[in-house]
Amino acid sequence: MLIRQVQSADAALVADGFARLSPRSRQLRFLTAKKQLSGAELRYLTDVDHHDHEALVAVNPADGRGVGIARYIRHAGDPHAAEIAVTIVDDWQGRGLGTELVTRLSGRARHAGICRFTALVAEDNTAVARMLRNTGARLADRGPGTLEYEIPLMPPGDRRQPHRGPGARPAHSGALSVMQ
Repeated sequence: MLIRQVQSADAALVADGFARLSPRSRQLRFLTAKKQLSGAELRYLTDVDHHDHEALVAVNPADGRGVGIARYIRHAGDPHAAEIAVTIVDDWQGRGLGTELVTRLSGRARHAGICRFTALVAEDNTAVARMLRNTGARLADRGPGTLEYEIPLMPPGDRRQPHRGPGARPAHSGALSVMQ
């Protein structure tokens, strides 16, 4: 798998990946029914500065198609926090690709001075909510149909696991993964 930074020329790659998402995956990712991405949305998703807005794409070398993307966008009011989003095309979900993307994205975020991620998740996305809790995330807020989690990023080289409370299972890799 080739994982690289998203470039402004990747609009067609992102549009193709979006087209291969099921309606349920689109709903979970965008928190609303979404049939297509507009030109403005594609520009927003691909025209990133790689500091306050970073995005990594996974490309299948066999066919050159995008199969996953992970991004963070720094919070305007808190330069040490960023919202994260990960999307994996349906036929690649459950293979660990989201974890790999987020591991690499986390390293880039730490290098940019980000200490924690936030993740807004559909309330009915129980698989992601469970996984977030198992990786040290804490529930920070509830909204209509959504849950917001906060995930601390460990400094480079720090192998300590975040406290998860009594009875919590250990994280499988210590890395956050937000995927459908």
